[in-house]
Amino acid sequence: MARSSYHHGNLRQALVEATVKLIEDSGPQGFTLAEAARLAGVSAAAPYRHFAGRDELLEEVARQGFEEFADRLEAAFDDGRPRPLTAFLRMGQAYLAFAAERRGFYIAMFESGISIAGNSALQQASERARGVLVRGAESLFVARPGPRPPAGMIADHIWALSHGVVELFGRGKPGARSPIAPADMLESGALIYLRGLGIIPD
Repeated sequence: MARSSYHHGNLRQALVEATVKLIEDSGPQGFTLAEAARLAGVSAAAPYRHFAGRDELLEEVARQGFEEFADRLEAAFDDGRPRPLTAFLRMGQAYLAFAAERRGFYIAMFESGISIAGNSALQQASERARGVLVRGAESLFVARPGPRPPAGMIADHIWALSHGVVELFGRGKPGARSPIAPADMLESGALIYLRGLGIIPD
């Protein structure tokens, strides 16, 4: 990245983009703040104009990731159209697509070891993403009312299922762990879970 990025007032974002690339290449703990600065084309001291340290930079990467993640989930859900179940399952596919297409952000969000609770902006972005899943779960109750676990619990279960599919089946060579595609694995798992709750008919 050209050094002129800093002079145009884009240093903060240049560092974020450099960090995303470093995460993809070396993992969330495999680089230094100085390396991020070098890749962004600025001096080793320049990042401290915006970030107190490496963890704060990682938190900003994660925050931006959660914001985009929430945008994608909202677009996939599309207010539950044309049917809540269809929309809910679309969010699962959006989850897998984000993990594949925005790998550096995804790793910063879920695998960097940062504390979400310690950063209010990051926590808010994370809760926004979860909130879309909660609304999706709530929409499923409308057509089939009855005793159910809290919508937040269902959202967390589906989130955990989605994350597990990414970790176990969504990385590495396709078919290495299972002949079933990750998207099909997630959808079938979600349907089995929802059917078990009586949210969708047998």
